[in-house]
Amino acid sequence: MNRLKDKIVLITGGNGLLGGEIISKIESEGAFCINVDINHDSNSELSKIKCDITDTNSIDECIAMVIAKYGQIDGLVNNAYPRTTDWGDRFEDIAFSSWQNNVDWQLNSYFYFTQKVVKYMAERKSGCIINMASVYGIVGPDFNVYEGTAMTMPAAYSAIKGGLINLTRYLASYLGEKNIRVNTVSPGGIFDNQNPIFVENYNKKVPMRRMGLPDDVSPLVVFLLSEEAKYITGQNIAVDGGWTSI
Repeated sequence: MNRLKDKIVLITGGNGLLGGEIISKIESEGAFCINVDINHDSNSELSKIKCDITDTNSIDECIAMVIAKYGQIDGLVNNAYPRTTDWGDRFEDIAFSSWQNNVDWQLNSYFYFTQKVVKYMAERKSGCIINMASVYGIVGPDFNVYEGTAMTMPAAYSAIKGGLINLTRYLASYLGEKNIRVNTVSPGGIFDNQNPIFVENYNKKVPMRRMGLPDDVSPLVVFLLSEEAKYITGQNIAVDGGWTSI
């Protein structure tokens, strides 16, 4: 449909499950999508850029490369999900240094990447930023879905995703006069071959009786990046099969 024709869009963490599907959907709508990820090397056309979003110098270099080659950034999807090796420890076992690192790597990196990209969007008086959050930034976890497994919901995850949702509202208010839109997409649980007991528990609770899939989320990202959403900003939209409705 070419809803994103001629747009230059950056997505962080594009090698992940959601990221890969979002890239495919963005490209199918005519945009040039740049996969910003630490797990590959940069290529000459910059469809891939190696970048560590936990390193401000790496972010600066990434953005400079894009501007030098293409002269514009029309969209940014903050999607990367860096985390410490002890991610998933139960609340009472979380080291404070781990908590600090995860907040820094996830919430603070989204802030920094956005701050640096906004400079170029403001010059063109046009741009769209999407922060990927979660239903657990909206409501508290239902720990019943983890019963019978070794899984749990990391405490930092809820704090980070909740912070992103309200940061989005701040940015939408602050950047609106520059015609820069900022929204949040909050997926529910996405199926990724989790423990079958967890999947069964989850499916019993969610109104649509199944976990989400990446292609349930990617169409919303494309819509928000497009001109069809030109008057939508400051919103958090849940793609959750009804999880947050009950």
